Formats: sequence, C-alpha cells, structure tokens
Amino acid sequence: MTTTHSGSCHCGRVAFDVDGAIDGGLACNCSMCQRKGSLLWFVPREHLRLKTPDETASSYTFNQHRIRHRFCPTCGIHPYAEATGPDGQPMAAVNLRCIEGIDLASIPVREYDGRSA
Repeated sequence: MTTTHSGSCHCGRVAFDVDGAIDGGLACNCSMCQRKGSLLWFVPREHLRLKTPDETASSYTFNQHRIRHRFCPTCGIHPYAEATGPDGQPMAAVNLRCIEGIDLASIPVREYDGRSA
C-alpha cells in the first residue's frame, strides 16, 4: 500500500503531496544543503504532486545547474528540488522537514559528502 504524505513551505504558498514509504533521509554538506539544513528523501518526480501552481515556487540553480532547488519566495523555505536521477529519470528531492506529521527522529539518516562530489 502506498502512503501519501502532505507537505509545504512554512506559509503554505508551496504545497504538495508525495507518495511512498520514507525509508531514510540524506543529509548533504554541499554549500546549499548545509546552509538550508534540509533532510532529503528522493522519489521519482511523478510521485510528487503539487497542490499549488508550479510557478508559485521560485527556482535556484548553481554550480553545474543540474538540480533545480525550489523555494517559496514569501517565507524562503525550500520544500523540494528537481533533477534527473542517476538512471536518467526525473526525480524529486523532498525536504523531509517540510512533511507534516512524521517523526524525524525515527528516520535513519545517511550523511553525504556533497562538498567533495
């Protein structure tokens, strides 16, 4: 059975549903993730459904411009990012800190050295 999770930025201007079992999070130390403090859960992009218009979220890219970091221009929170996965398929990196009603302490976290990647 697929679980649907709801999430949003702080003010709710950028909101989404995402399907899947949260089996872990990734803490990256790249210059972007370290500053925003996100905890990432990767899913196929089709599992992320926006509840607000796509143009509501602003985008930011840097370095190799492969990841489209999406954030709310009102409250500044980064609820998700979009990119192409290693398998060539569209993927989303959902910020677990933006999902409602989950126990973050129960989710195993893997550290990723994005600074050196």
